[in-house]
Amino acid sequence: MELVETADIKLLAKLASKIWHEYWPCLLSEDQINYMVKNFQSEEAISEQIKNECYQYYFLIQNKEIIGYTGISNKKDYLFLSKLYILKDYRHKGFGKIAFEKIKKLGFNKIRLTVNKYNTNAYNAYLKYGFKVIDSVVTDIGSGFVMDDYIMEYSQK
Repeated sequence: MELVETADIKLLAKLASKIWHEYWPCLLSEDQINYMVKNFQSEEAISEQIKNECYQYYFLIQNKEIIGYTGISNKKDYLFLSKLYILKDYRHKGFGKIAFEKIKKLGFNKIRLTVNKYNTNAYNAYLKYGFKVIDSVVTDIGSGFVMDDYIMEYSQK
């Protein structure tokens, strides 16, 4: 994992848009994907998250090639794993687990995330990593769109 610097935010936003448009069409409408990319993964949104919400983004690197990214945020009682996305050609090859192992080494007792209830691949992967469902939420994100998620938690105690 390589920390995303300010100069790399534009590259990160392009990568995020590519991955989101590869991954989400089976679960979300094109309109919702575009809305979420614009509001949560654009250059402006990422810059705002880093500046005001204690986010850090990391590129996932394999053989000097960027294959994905992760976004984390330090909360009071846990680390929030906001994003863990991998390019289509690199999925299901263990890179998500490698990234999660590195995230675990950041020293937080608890790691939380939200996962779309219908995203069975990610949900099952997080179960394998040792996460447990602790809640279920439907979040209004504006413009008539919602996120229907499980909140999952991993404990390192």
